[in-house]
Formats: sequence, structure tokens, C-alpha cells
Amino acid sequence: MLRAGQGSFLVHRRALVVGVVLTVLLAGAVVASLCVGESFVAPSEVLRVLLGLPSPDRLVVGTLRLPRLVTGLLVGIAFGLSGALIQTMARNPLASPDVIGVTHGAGAATVAAMTFGLTSYTVLPYVSVAGGLLAALLVYLFAWRGGLAASRFVLIGIGISVALGSLTRLLLTKGDYLVAQQAKTWLTGSLNGRGYDQAAPLATVLVLLVPFLLWAARARRGSAFDDDTAIALGIRLDRVRVGLSVLGVVLASVATGAAGPVDFVALLAPQIARRLTRAPHIPLVCSALMGALIVVIGDLLARRLLSPLELPVGVFTALVGAPYLMWLIVRTRSSRSGGTA
Repeated sequence: MLRAGQGSFLVHRRALVVGVVLTVLLAGAVVASLCVGESFVAPSEVLRVLLGLPSPDRLVVGTLRLPRLVTGLLVGIAFGLSGALIQTMARNPLASPDVIGVTHGAGAATVAAMTFGLTSYTVLPYVSVAGGLLAALLVYLFAWRGGLAASRFVLIGIGISVALGSLTRLLLTKGDYLVAQQAKTWLTGSLNGRGYDQAAPLATVLVLLVPFLLWAARARRGSAFDDDTAIALGIRLDRVRVGLSVLGVVLASVATGAAGPVDFVALLAPQIARRLTRAPHIPLVCSALMGALIVVIGDLLARRLLSPLELPVGVFTALVGAPYLMWLIVRTRSSRSGGTA
């Protein structure tokens, strides 16, 4: 049990061990990402650059690779936290920003802006955030019926996702060919060309949300109960669900604005973290670390597997995440069928 002022947090020993292991793996992935590229940089030189010491590889590591890596780390952390919060709120492993329409809203808004001539990378992230928040607001408006039922929230979100995906495809057919190609690349989720300009707003949001995430770490325990049990315990379940989902939506929208909709990270990271820790609730810290690990390794593989061709990181995460999603759907149906039998 950890105490911070008047608050206390229950820490599971296995979750702590898993968090340490994930941190070590992430550190290794970070070093590998900085070392490997068109030219290999020795780990000792990478360390010299990170420590601010003179090095002939300062341009390659410090200017070209490090800003992209920092953006990938922050994007992975944000998506991992977002997925954990939304899945906790919905009590459904299938719920994630990809599924409930947040990333689709961000994508539709960004493609619309590109179609009408707005292609500045300094402005597009804010357009993406606005689109994600607007999509979430639509889901809330349609799903709210005297309260926020988790199952209705997910189903409405899926419907909004389909509608926004159709709108995005329509916009792609109406825009200029070059703009459409640029928009398609962004829609796959890519860290190519990303740097501190995209990382800084995301880092600022993550820092500002730390107090709310500490609240979420405590509040998520109550949201895991069914409605009748939560009411009997005096838990204001609607407020908790709205708070968790708003946090998740904001994180997913800002991450999408930084790198595009990197699909399935928010779906995969919380479920892998929960299975590794065997915790009764999705661990937020381990989900954040797992999200960062998935994005960093995914970007490294996407850059080098088909070198010199560079794939967007979203393509790699989709190749891994889509089969997992199908397996999860089949597993969920099988468990429900077994329970009713």
C-alpha cells in the first residue's frame, strides 16, 4: 500500500515486477531504435549524445532519431493509458479509442482540413484533437439515457466509427490527388517526420493530467462493479464513468494529433498488461509502458523489415492487432456461450 498525502494506492507485487521488466525492455528498445537505421551507431556513441558529450553521430542520433523516438514514446504512453481507462469504464476488453470512434473522428476532421487546403503540421494536430473530442461528444449524446451504460456506449461508438470512416473515404475521393495521398499516409499512423513540435503538446497534456490519472487509479476500482453493487456501496458510477472516459478520449485525441491513428495500440496494451500482471483491474502504469514498448518496437520493425522501404508504424500495429481483435471476439463469444449453456 502506497500513501500520498491523504490518498493511498494498492500496489500488487506482480504488477511491480512486471513494471520493472517492461521498463528494462523499453530501455533496450529505445537504445536499439537509436542505434539502428540506415547507418548503425554504436551504443556508446548513443550514450554520449544522450549525456550531451561531443560525438560525431550527434546529427544522426540527436537531430534525426531522438525527436522521432520521443514522440513515439509519448504516443504509446497516451494510447496505453487511454485504452486502459476506456476499457475499465466500459468493462469490455473490446473497447478502445479505435472502436468507439475517437480516432475515426480525429481522422475525419484532419482529412477534411487537408481537403480544404489546410496542410500545416503545426495546426493539424489541434484539428485532430477537436475531431476526436467531437466524435466522443456524439457518442455521449446518443448513449446517454439517464446514465452512461457501458454496453450502450460501446455499441453507439462502433456505429459512430463506421459513419465517420465512410465520411473519411468520401473526403478522400473529393480532394486533390496529392493531398489525398498525404492524408492516406497520415491515416495509417506514422512517426516519419515527427519531432519535438508534435511531442511538446502531448508531453504537456500528459503532465497536466497526472492529478486526474491519480484519481483514476483509485476510481477505477469502483467502476469494475456492476451497477447494483456500485450503487449499494455508494459509488457515483455515472460520474466515475464519465471521468474515466473523458480522460481516455483526451489522451487518445492528443496522441492521434501527434502521429495519426496508430491502430490497436490502445486495444492491445491494456489487455497484455492485465494478463501479465494477473491483476483484478487493468494496471495503468503497466499499460502505459506496454503502449510505449509496442510503438517503439513497431516503429523500429516498420523502418527496417523492408528497408529501404519504410512502413508507417500503424501498418505494423494493425497487422498484429487485427488478428488479436478477432481472437478476442471469438473468445468473448465462446465464454458467453459456455456461461449460458
